[in-house]
Amino acid sequence: MRGNVVDLAVAVVIGAAFTNIVNSVVKGIINPVVGAFGTKDLEHYASCLKGPCARNAAGEVTKGVYIQWGSVLSASLTFLITAAVVYFLMLLPMKRWQDRQAAKAPVADKPAEPTEIELLAQIRDTLIEQRRGPGSDSVPAQR
Repeated sequence: MRGNVVDLAVAVVIGAAFTNIVNSVVKGIINPVVGAFGTKDLEHYASCLKGPCARNAAGEVTKGVYIQWGSVLSASLTFLITAAVVYFLMLLPMKRWQDRQAAKAPVADKPAEPTEIELLAQIRDTLIEQRRGPGSDSVPAQR
């Protein structure tokens, strides 16, 4: 908000802690729900792009080219959950609070802007002064 380093440090620490929470939600809730339709871990979802495809017992690719779309889906879900929580639970309430604070604050006394007539008079006086030259001490005639 104020742009200082302490605010940024607090945001980084909270963001890191929040990332762990979101990862736990994805691994503990989202993956099992998706696992009801297939494997329990999104990381195991893959498609064979160029075959024949084969994996060893450890799950490493030995033949072919796999597209690991499960890990991309998992990372996308993690990002969407994180973005939604940050927006709805942090940014939106902070914006509302700032708006309320701005409404409570007294309006600063700023000088009134000159009217059109005053601006035209200043332009006229400047043009007359330029026409007479820089050394003249005479005052422009008022109408």
